Amino acid sequence: MIYIKTEEEIELMKISARLVSYTLSEIAKVLNEGMTTLDIDKMAAEIISDHGAVPSFLNYGGFPHNICASVNDVVVHGFPNKTPLKSGDIVSLDVGVYKNGFHGDHAYTFVLGEAPPEHLELVRRTKESLYKGIEQAVVGKRIGDIGNAVQKHTEQYGYGVVRELVGHGLGKDMHEEPDVPNYGRPGQGVRLKENMVLAIEPMINLGKKEIYTESDGWTIRTIDEKPSVHFEHDVCVKKGKALILSDYSIIEEAESKNSNLIK
Repeated sequence: MIYIKTEEEIELMKISARLVSYTLSEIAKVLNEGMTTLDIDKMAAEIISDHGAVPSFLNYGGFPHNICASVNDVVVHGFPNKTPLKSGDIVSLDVGVYKNGFHGDHAYTFVLGEAPPEHLELVRRTKESLYKGIEQAVVGKRIGDIGNAVQKHTEQYGYGVVRELVGHGLGKDMHEEPDVPNYGRPGQGVRLKENMVLAIEPMINLGKKEIYTESDGWTIRTIDEKPSVHFEHDVCVKKGKALILSDYSIIEEAESKNSNLIK
C-alpha cells in the first residue's frame, strides 16, 4: 500500500531528513585518512542520539550497526569496521534516523585524498543522475520515468546500473511501497501522486552492473571489484517540481572546507 502524507507529516519527515543531512555534514567536517568506518559509526550514533532520535538501521532485519559504510567496490550495506581509510578510497555513507514517528534515510559519497579521474567522474555523474531522477518526481509522471532518467544519464558513460537494489517509499516505515528502480521505461509503473515520499538512490558501478552478497548476508559488492557510488535524497512528489526534504548543501559546504576530501 502506498501512503500519501499530509502536509503536517511532510514537515515531520523533513525534520528527520534534515537530521540525516546534519549528521553527514558533521562527518564531512572530520573525515580523513586513518579514520575507520567504526569511528564514523560511533560518531553518527552520538549525533543522532543527541538530537532525540534513534538510528533507523540498527537491528533492522538484524543489521548490527548504526550506519552503512560502503568503501570502494562495496555497493551498499557495508559493515563499519576497523580498517583505516586511505587516500583514494570512495566512501559511501548511508544514514537513517527515526524521529517524531518518521524515518529519514539518505546517502552521500565522499572521496579521500587522491583518486583516478575516472573514479571522480563516476562520483560526479552518479550525483548528477540523482537529480535527473528527482526532476521526474512530479505529479502525473510514473516510477519508470524516474528510473529511466537515472539509467539514461549513467549508461551513456558505460556504467553499470544495479538492478537488484532499488529506492523506495519512505515514512512511518523505512521501506514502504513503491519500489523505485534506477532503470525503467518512460510512462511505465506506478503513477506519482502529490505527497508521496520517495527515497531515490542511484547505485552505479564503474564496471559491470552485476553484484554479489558476502557471507555476512549484508555486504554487497561489485562482481568485477570495480568501484561503486551511492547517492540518495528524500523526495516529496509535488506538482511541477519535486520537494527535496534532505539537504545536501550543508554536506557540500563541509566537504568543501575539508582538505582531506576531493571536491
